[in-house]
This record gives sequence, structure tokens and C-alpha cells, in this order.
Amino acid sequence: MSASSLKTLRDAIKRRSFDGAYYITGEDEYQKDEAVRQLVEAAIDPTARDFNLDIRRGGELDGESLGVLLSTPPMMAERRGVVIRDVGALRKDARKVLDDYLKKQASDLLLVMASGSGAKTDDGLSSASTSLEFDPLSGDRIPKWIAHHADSALGVRITEAATELLQAAVGNDLHQLSGELDKLASFVEGRGQEIGEEAVAAVVGVRRGETLSDLLDAVADRNAARALDLIPHVLAQPKTTGVSVVMALSTQMLAVSWGRAKLDEGLPRARLSQEYFNLLRETGAFTGRSWGSATAVWSRAAERWTRESLDRALDSLLEADVALKESRVSSEEQLLASVLLSLCAGEVSAAA
Repeated sequence: MSASSLKTLRDAIKRRSFDGAYYITGEDEYQKDEAVRQLVEAAIDPTARDFNLDIRRGGELDGESLGVLLSTPPMMAERRGVVIRDVGALRKDARKVLDDYLKKQASDLLLVMASGSGAKTDDGLSSASTSLEFDPLSGDRIPKWIAHHADSALGVRITEAATELLQAAVGNDLHQLSGELDKLASFVEGRGQEIGEEAVAAVVGVRRGETLSDLLDAVADRNAARALDLIPHVLAQPKTTGVSVVMALSTQMLAVSWGRAKLDEGLPRARLSQEYFNLLRETGAFTGRSWGSATAVWSRAAERWTRESLDRALDSLLEADVALKESRVSSEEQLLASVLLSLCAGEVSAAA
């Protein structure tokens, strides 16, 4: 739904033709906030915005105050704007005023209603307005988003290698990616306006070969020494915790187990990567890396891991997840080291 909603939003902004009311929903708070900001900036005259824009939270409004907001005409401008955040928190009297207004919308008012975090879509509001739904971007769309945001919002280019390294370091959190891109754009100002790997390494503090993706590769290859060496580097990266590492490892092991089962059922090895892409499109699972990188590694690992070793790995990861969330460990690094040794046990034994 995010793709069609983005198209609807961009078309409206490009044409400077706006519907009377927009209802913004979904689980991706960054995209929802951006949609609100872009609508307001495009539709409300900036020279008179102080007089013609009201931003309120649903829980703060009663029927009378909302009625005043919706009936106030614009001052020295074509239209005024009203933004209601967490619209689902409106009281009954305020909701009645809103429903009555939506049946007969004013031509000189832009009403933007945004759902709260985790709120279900309100069918009544959706049918009475232009609905824009923003769910988290899938892993294969993140590189395109990074390139588009760098170009359209910041006026800089970013190389494919730098994009891959940035996603590997930061993940799929658009708020954090946006913040890092802002810093990177400032860093490369006057240096050709292109963000390369060197800039990502300097600003984000991560180097190729020291990312979560590299740790996942080492585990997939059952390279215990390499995996252990990477733990401190990975945990030092922004917003990376023991829980997020275990989550990414669990996704990988489940995927490898799924692929192992497919191969045992007779699926040709050459088709496994495409089957993984189809699975990710259906589930949107957290991979901790780009989809292309993940599917390539999973396809390779599915052939070398046995079902028994995969079962043991998943048991170890479940125990680690519970221990981390219950705060029963004094050191995330020590617990991850134990888990990685357990996962790579077969290779360690063989080396010994």
C-alpha cells in the first residue's frame, strides 16, 4: 500500500491539487510524519502559515474546540490547514463533529488526520477521506529510498556501495537513516557532493567487513573465529543490541531451515534464491541486511547445514532471546559469544 500512497501524495503535490481531507495510517511513523509535513508545506502558503495552520492531538479536542477549528476561514490565503494527530483518541462529541464535517467538507480547508502508533485503520474515516497508508518498507526497497532521499531531499548522490554499507550499519529504520544521511550530506559538502564508502565509514563509524551482515555471513559459513571477532564491532553500531542481533540470526536460521526443507523436497538449487525473494515479499521478515545479500547467503548455507544442526541453532537462539529480554545476563557480548560458539559448533569441532 505504501507505493500507491506515495504516488497519490506525490501526484497531489506535483499538480498542487489537494483533496479536502486526508487520513494517514500505517505502522511506519516516519513515512506518516513525512506525509503530513509534505502536505502542509505544499498546500499551505508559508507566508501566512502562522495564521492558517493548527496542529492538535485528538485527545486534546472536545466537540466545541474542533468545531471552531473546522469552521474558521483562512486569513489572507487560499486555504488553511488543520492537522489532527492520533485522531482515534477523539472524544465522542468531537468525533461526531468530525464525522458531520467530513460529510460536507469546506473547499478552503485542508484537513489531515493521522492515526496513532499501533492504531487500527478506522473504516469510517478511510471511506470519508483520501486514505494514505504507510507500512514499513521491505528490505529490497530501502536502497531505493536511500538514493531517492539523498537526491530529492538533500541534493547529493550516494554510491551503490555506500548505500549497501549504510543499510548494513543502520538497518531499515527510516528515522535513523534520514538522520545519518543528513550528517553525510553535510560531511561531503564541497567534496563533489557524492557520498561514498569512505564518508559512511567516517560519519557512521562502520567499515566494510564489520557490519551485522558480515556477522550473519560468518555464522552462515560456521566460521566461529570470524563471528567472535565481529561481536564488539557490531554491538558498537547505532541502535544495535543483543536482542536485534539475535533477531537477525533467528530470521537467518529459520530461512536456512526453510530452504533446507525445500531442497530435501526436491527443489532445484538454482531456484532457491527466487523462492527466498517470494518468501520475503510475503512475510516482510527482518533480515538485518539487503534482501539480495540475505537470499544469496541463505541459498548457500541451506546446502551445508543439516536439519539437526538447524534445530539446535534455533533452540540456542530462543534461549538467548529469553535471557536477553529478562535481563538475566550481565554482558550481551558474553552471551552472544556463547550463542555463536553453539551455532558454529560443528565447524569448531571439525577444525579441532
